[in-house]
This record gives sequence, structure tokens and C-alpha cells, in this order.
Amino acid sequence: MPGFASLDRSIPILIVDDFAAMRKVVKTCLKQLGFDNIVEAEDGAKALEKLQNGEYKLVISDWNMPNMMGLDLLKAVRGDAKLAKVPFVMVTAEAQKENVLEAAKAGVSNYIVKPFSADQLKSKLEAVFAGVP
Repeated sequence: MPGFASLDRSIPILIVDDFAAMRKVVKTCLKQLGFDNIVEAEDGAKALEKLQNGEYKLVISDWNMPNMMGLDLLKAVRGDAKLAKVPFVMVTAEAQKENVLEAAKAGVSNYIVKPFSADQLKSKLEAVFAGVP
């Protein structure tokens, strides 16, 4: 995986969150970092459908959502041979240790706690694309 500095900013990214305002915040942060190929899904079920029918290089998903939680989406992605290696960043308002451990066990690439800045997102993505959890 290339380092963040040399990363192609046109990679397709999927943002998953049940709140449109939060998707907009994540999208704005990504745009500030130079990314522009951004697709949105309002829950894990819709996201999984998009993932199975498209090719994404990064998923940024909320934890708490209706229909399919972020953790269940993560498990589905890691359990699908075609999607298993897609970097997956979990976004949550709850930094509970059990959740972090559960997500780590399920194969999350990184974790970010709301609220966050573009700089915090950048450092998480740098770690993801450097192969560092």
C-alpha cells in the first residue's frame, strides 16, 4: 500500500452514516485533504450493497446506525473475499474500550472519535495507508 503522501486522491471512498450532517462533515474533511471521489450510504445495509456492486478503496463508517450497525458492516466486509482488504475506519461518538477492542478483533483499520478535525482524520488515514493500525 502506498504511503499517504503519494496516495491517489481520486480513489473511491464510501462514507456510511445515518445522519446526513455527519456524512457532510466527513466529506468536507476528505475534500480538504484533496479527495473528491466520495460516495455516501445512510446505513450499513445500503453500504454493503454499494460495496458489493462497486470498487472502493476506503470505507469510513459510523458505529451506530439503523438496519445494520457499523460493526456488522465491518464483519461483513472482512468476511467477503472480494472486500476483505478494503481499509475500514470506524467513526463513533463512544470511545468505550470494549467497542474499540471489538472493532479491532473484527479487523478495523483505524478508529476515530467524534467530534474530529480534518487533521485528526488525516493522521488516522496516514496510519491506515502506512499499514499501521
